[in-house]
Amino acid sequence: MANILVVDDEHGIRELLSEILNDEGHTVELAENAAQARAARLKERPDLVLLDIWMPDTDGVTLLKEWAASGLLTMPVIMMSGHATIETAVEATRIGALAFLEKPVTLQKLLKAVEQGLTRNSIQKHDPRVQAAATTARASAPEAALESPLAPANQQFDLDRPLRDARDDFERAYFQFHLAKESGSMTRVAEKTGLERTHLYRKLKQLGVDASRSKRQGS
Repeated sequence: MANILVVDDEHGIRELLSEILNDEGHTVELAENAAQARAARLKERPDLVLLDIWMPDTDGVTLLKEWAASGLLTMPVIMMSGHATIETAVEATRIGALAFLEKPVTLQKLLKAVEQGLTRNSIQKHDPRVQAAATTARASAPEAALESPLAPANQQFDLDRPLRDARDDFERAYFQFHLAKESGSMTRVAEKTGLERTHLYRKLKQLGVDASRSKRQGS
């Protein structure tokens, strides 16, 4: 079983994740801020880190950048947040985060993301060439393919479902990404996606995407 570091400033979330992961047979270390996370990373050398974004001293993305810049991002990191934007999810994935979980984290998504992270970690430890290839692939991946907090908890989306549902999930995340990126400008989104405005409006309505919300967030 693995040694997992949980970093979150909310006591209840730390305890809940610790209980779930302990039940799965893992050893769990807890940190409530970036300072404790740094110390635990150096002392315990975790196999995987669950890292909250919004923390009082240093936010999770900044800590992720710090680890990446100093060569300490040698383990899979799964980001967590209940209020992050799509841009934040894209940035974290570009830096090196494996996945992004939206709070409240469901048991199924948590265990699936942890399993994927530990599997990848095991493969990379046995073959450094895999790690280099994964880094290259992540750097060249198109932004629309990266996971957002509005998508299922893995970068390939949940493929074990009917095609229509899987396609709707991808299209929803795709349009939400472009709306956020263009601050809700329907004209620019239409140009980026290659759709006429009338078709774009109809598509967003069909997918249940609130364009006005993206515009408010960008203002």
